Amino acid sequence: MSLYVPDAGAMDALGRELSHPASWRGVVWLQGDLGAGKTTLVRSLLRGLGYEGRVKSPTYTLLEPYELSDRMVYHLDLYRLAAAEELEWLGIRDLLTGDDLLLVEWPEHGRGVLPEPDLDIVIDYEGEGRRITARARTRRGEQMLVSLPSLESEITP
Repeated sequence: MSLYVPDAGAMDALGRELSHPASWRGVVWLQGDLGAGKTTLVRSLLRGLGYEGRVKSPTYTLLEPYELSDRMVYHLDLYRLAAAEELEWLGIRDLLTGDDLLLVEWPEHGRGVLPEPDLDIVIDYEGEGRRITARARTRRGEQMLVSLPSLESEITP
């Protein structure tokens, strides 16, 4: 799946649209350059899932947990990670119970220790907007994508 997101408002709409299949569980990798909109997408996704508290970037803390009524959502930002092994200090193996959602920015910094993604989302600059490409890596990831049939028509200008 690939779609064009023209501005921040559309990125917010995309994040909220992604929350509609509220059954999302597993690992989602978010890739893109600095300022591409990864954290904006996570913030909107959390809002769409019903989280009402403050959503902050985990750039300095590496990990921000969010408790929802039916699961935990963990947002990792590995930009400042010096070595993938540091993920062990965060207790990465304990974060996923099968019912949780792990959203990982800069996953390439955690290769070898980080769980492989169910869904891989890449955000690239394209003109004034962004090109979002999502690729399922597992059956669970395929279910995430299949559950979003209206996404492209609603976000593309």
